[in-house]
Amino acid sequence: MNRYGELSIKYKELMATAIAIASRCDGCIAAHVAAALKAGASKQELVETIDVAILMGGGPAVIYGTQALAAVDELAS
Repeated sequence: MNRYGELSIKYKELMATAIAIASRCDGCIAAHVAAALKAGASKQELVETIDVAILMGGGPAVIYGTQALAAVDELAS
């Protein structure tokens, strides 16, 4: 076991990103996208995370998912 538990920081931040989208928290989305990228998440991993959040969150999650994707595009470049 590592000092952060069994899950890496990257995967915890990806999960937090999905939860931020589902809970419709703009500030949380930006913070967790940035943290996921810093922890080594790829753009494709974040896109798949956004897809799952939209699948689980329905229509309202689409709006926040597009905001998350814009944050990925801005912060990954």
